[in-house]
Amino acid sequence: IESIPTQTTYRRNCLQAIPNRETMTSATKVKRTRDPLSPKPILDRTILLNSLKSRGIVLKNGQLDLFYQLLHRSGYPPLHEFVGELRGEGAANTIDGDENSSLSANGSVASSSINVINQNKNPILTKNSISSRPGRLPQLPKAFLDFLYDVSCQCDTRDNETKFVSLTSKVQMHQTSADGTTTKIAVELQDGHVVESVLMRHEGRATLCVSSQVGCAMGCTFCATGTMGIRGNLCSGEILEQLVHASKILLLSHEVKGRLWESQVSELEIDFGYKDKNFLRIKCDERSDVTDATKPRTNSRKKIQKEKRMDLIRNVVFMGMGEPLNNYSNVLIACRAMIDRRTWNLAHNRVTVSTVGVVSRMRDLTRDLPEVNLALSLHAPNQAMREKIVPSAKGTPIKSLIEALDEHMMALTKRKAEASGVGFNLEERQIASKKKRAMIEYVMLVGDTSTIEAAHQLGKLCEGRHLVVNLIPYNKTDVKDKLSCPTEEHMLHFRDVVSSYGAFCTIRRTMGADIAGACGQLVVEQEKKEQKLVDIEDGPFSINAERKTPLTALSKRGKDKNELSSESKTNENDTIITPMDPWLRRLTIATAITATCFVASSALFVLHKRKR
Repeated sequence: IESIPTQTTYRRNCLQAIPNRETMTSATKVKRTRDPLSPKPILDRTILLNSLKSRGIVLKNGQLDLFYQLLHRSGYPPLHEFVGELRGEGAANTIDGDENSSLSANGSVASSSINVINQNKNPILTKNSISSRPGRLPQLPKAFLDFLYDVSCQCDTRDNETKFVSLTSKVQMHQTSADGTTTKIAVELQDGHVVESVLMRHEGRATLCVSSQVGCAMGCTFCATGTMGIRGNLCSGEILEQLVHASKILLLSHEVKGRLWESQVSELEIDFGYKDKNFLRIKCDERSDVTDATKPRTNSRKKIQKEKRMDLIRNVVFMGMGEPLNNYSNVLIACRAMIDRRTWNLAHNRVTVSTVGVVSRMRDLTRDLPEVNLALSLHAPNQAMREKIVPSAKGTPIKSLIEALDEHMMALTKRKAEASGVGFNLEERQIASKKKRAMIEYVMLVGDTSTIEAAHQLGKLCEGRHLVVNLIPYNKTDVKDKLSCPTEEHMLHFRDVVSSYGAFCTIRRTMGADIAGACGQLVVEQEKKEQKLVDIEDGPFSINAERKTPLTALSKRGKDKNELSSESKTNENDTIITPMDPWLRRLTIATAITATCFVASSALFVLHKRKR
C-alpha cells in the first residue's frame, strides 16, 4: 500500500514526465482557421510588392521577373544564401578573374555575373532557354537587394512577420503507386495544415494536380475533402510551392531511374564484354529481372523524346483540395506565374482550372485569362439530381453554367471574329472545341446520375456546343454515403450515348488507387486519428500500449482483479488528467456558489414572508 502513489504524487509525476502538457493536448485538436503568414513566401508576388511599396522601393518593368527567373533556375535555395550571392558575398569564388564583378558601377547587379550564380547547384529543370542568353537581362537595383537581405538574413532580430523565405511549406510525406505512375504528396504548410498534390506520369508527359484551399466549402457528398469543411485559402506562393516540391520529387525519381539503368548496363558490359549501347538496350529488354520502372530507353527516337519530357511537369490541373474560384485572386496570380516564360513556361492550354460552378468567377476567368482551360464539375444531367450530390448547386441553374463554360471555350474565337468583323461558323466552333479549353467533369456513381436516361440528358446539354465530357470512375472514399462505381461495360455504353450527341466523351484513367488516390483522403484519415482523445498514461508510461479514451478507462475501473478492493484507493490510482479538468473545477465552483446563493435567497424570502 505504501508503494501506491497518492493522487498528488501521481499528478506531479505526470507533469514531470510531460514538460508541456498543453502541447500534447493541443495536437489532438483540429484547426478550423489559418494563421497569418509568418514568415512570408517570397513566391507570393502580391505580398512582396506590398512590402516593397511600404519601403518606398519601385522596380522597373522586368526586374521582379528577373529575380523570380534567377530563383527558379537556382532550384529555390535558402533565400538568405541566394541573396548573399546576388549581392556579391558568394559570387567571388564563381566569378574569379572576371572584370565584371557582381556589382556594377551604379550599384546594381550585372546580368553577365548573375548568369553564373549557383552554377554548381541542382536547378529546377525548365524547358525555357531564353534565360541562358548572355547580356539580355536587365539589372537588379541595389535597394531591392538590400531589402531582400534585410528581410531574409538569419541574424535579423525582428519578428518573423517581416521576414521572407524561399519555401514556407515542406513535404510531410510522399508515396508512389506500385506501377510507378502516381505519386501522392502531402505538403505541410507553415501553420500545420496539410494539403495534397498528386503527381501523375502519363506517356510522354507529367501532370500535377494542385490544391487551392485547405478543405472545401462545397460539401459534395462523394468527395472526402468536402467532409473537412473549409479552413482557409492558400496564397499564390503556397500554390506555386506545391509545383516546386513536385518538380524536385520528379527530378529525383528520374535520376534514380537513370542510375538503375546505368547499373544494368554496367552488369551487361561485364557479362558480354561489349559496349555498344544499342546492343545493351536490346539485351536489357530481354532480361526478365528488369522491371518496367527501370527498363532502359529504346532506340526509337519518339520514345527517347517522350522519356526526356518525363523529367518536367508540363501540365497543371487545379483539381486538388478546395474550390479554386473561391480563391480567385490567388489562383489567377499562380496561373500567370505558371505560364510565365521566365520560370515554369507552361503552355497556356496545359493549365486547367476546375470548378463546381461559381458562375460570376467563371466569367471573370474568361475575361482575365481565357487562354487557360476551364473544367466544370457537373456530375448530374439536371438540376434536381445535381442538388442532391452537390449541395452548393442550389440557386445556380445548370443552363447558366453551360453557357458560361461555352463562353470560355469560344472567348478567343469571338475576339478574332470581332477583330475581323466576321462571325464564326460551325467549323470554327469545332476547331475551338478540339483545343479542349472547356470540359465537363462527370463522376460515375451507381444510381440515377449514371443511367442511360441520364446519358441522353447529358448529351442534350452538350448538343450543338461540341464540349468535351470527361467521365470519372468513382474512387471509394470514407464519406457518409455508401457509394460505388458502375461497371466498365456500363460506363462504355454511357460514353457512347453521350458521344452520339456530338460531344467528345472520354473515360478518365484511374491512377493511384493503391495509394488512396482520391483527393483529400489522406488528410481526412489523419484527422480521424488525431481527433481521438489521448489518455495521459499512453504518453510517457505506456508507449506501446493501445490508446484508451477516458470513457474506456473509466469503464475498466474497479473491474481489474489486481486492483485494491478499496474504492477510494482505486479512484486515486486511476485518476487521469484531461484538458477539461481546469474547466470542470471552475464549473463546479460556480455551480456551488450559485446553489449557495439560491438557498440563501430562498431562506431570506421565507423569513421576510413570515414577518409579514
